[in-house]
Amino acid sequence: PALPASSRASLPLASSRAGAGRGDVRMMLGAAPFGSKDDMKEMVDRAITGDGFKKKITLLGSTGSIGTQTLDIVDYLPDTFEVVGLAAGSNVDLLSEQIKKFSPKIVSVKDDDTLGKLKDSLKGWKGDMPELVCGAEGINDVAEYGDADCVVTGIVGCAGLLPTVKAIEAGKDIALANKETLISGGPAILPLLRKHNVKMTPADSEHSAIFQSLQGVPPDSLRRIILTASGGAFRDVPAEELLRLCKEDPEFVQKKATTHPNWDMGAKITVDSATLMNKGLEVIEAHYLFGATYDQIDVVIHPQSILHSAIETIDSSVIGQLGWPDMRLPLVYAMSWPHRLDMPYEPLDFAKMGTMTFMKPDRVKYPSLDLSFSAGRTGGTMTAALNAANEQANEMFRDGKIGFMDIFKVIEATMEAHKEDLSMTPSLDDIVKVDEWAREKTLEVSGDKKLILPV
Repeated sequence: PALPASSRASLPLASSRAGAGRGDVRMMLGAAPFGSKDDMKEMVDRAITGDGFKKKITLLGSTGSIGTQTLDIVDYLPDTFEVVGLAAGSNVDLLSEQIKKFSPKIVSVKDDDTLGKLKDSLKGWKGDMPELVCGAEGINDVAEYGDADCVVTGIVGCAGLLPTVKAIEAGKDIALANKETLISGGPAILPLLRKHNVKMTPADSEHSAIFQSLQGVPPDSLRRIILTASGGAFRDVPAEELLRLCKEDPEFVQKKATTHPNWDMGAKITVDSATLMNKGLEVIEAHYLFGATYDQIDVVIHPQSILHSAIETIDSSVIGQLGWPDMRLPLVYAMSWPHRLDMPYEPLDFAKMGTMTFMKPDRVKYPSLDLSFSAGRTGGTMTAALNAANEQANEMFRDGKIGFMDIFKVIEATMEAHKEDLSMTPSLDDIVKVDEWAREKTLEVSGDKKLILPV
């Protein structure tokens, strides 16, 4: 997807974020605070105030992987971070412990039944009881609640989109750990960020690495974004062998696809890594975060997961962020940007690390990259259709209802069907409707064997 270095254009300088409209599809300015004189000035102004700040945070998805790691940071830095709100699903035991430890003012759970169980678990507790809410409205209440400075969005999937919108409308800065907010909602989210003057900082390792590498880089000096990928569970399996295994031993493929070689992640994200769809989605997210065109975004396989991603500037310098695989580092930077906080993480030892290797992704083994670049270049609601189709196909694969290579086929069929109703300037409601439609279409496609090509 990348152009030769000599023909790659730099991103043009934008003097201000004011006045950007919904139709701004190329987006000289992305969601992250990079790309304008105003962004550069704010980064410097914040940095020179020092790190003696106190930030109040709300956490969406507190019992998941992102949530527990975020609370590890809060626990280590209680003088820097204070928890205002928690939103969780149905893990009552863990949520109860979090409430007792961090004393939030408001807490949301999945439904009325879970709410009753949570109240029972908190009986006899002598601390200050938070306001307890539930359901979709409860998550929204938590997202927009009170005087929180920053909302960490750790809810997986499109379920995190509407609460993120509520937080933006309430003027809360966003530490973004939910890919779908921009992948599905980018065309509607960017104008909201500008309207409410909200900062969105990436909290996943790759986009955090890009964001960190961009600090101090003049806005008109970015030539290329280099996204690194571990390669997932089938990194060392040749494409021909993977196709054979899909035919002869689908149970082995399913088991291997749900185990990541480097990271400890949730089930859905682990399968996305095995298909490399996570990287395809990150390409789209990078476009919306940093305003880069799709010709300015490259993907490279890096098995060691030490270089988390990099940028190339117009003088051909390459700047990257390195470290041992640890999700807490991008999380703490997203919450504290542009400050650097003293954390007890293991320093990178180059001698211990040894070597770093890189290779091009195999497009036969990973059709997800071509699907994602195609959706991104099409624009509008096509990225929402891609994302929803992938979520549905991923779930069906984990449930044993479709095979590994079927994931790509049903996604492609859903994208093809969406061309008839593509909207280039969607509202948030349009995006939600496309998400619902794509999930249903994916189910329909997967049930019609005539539409699924043989492996």
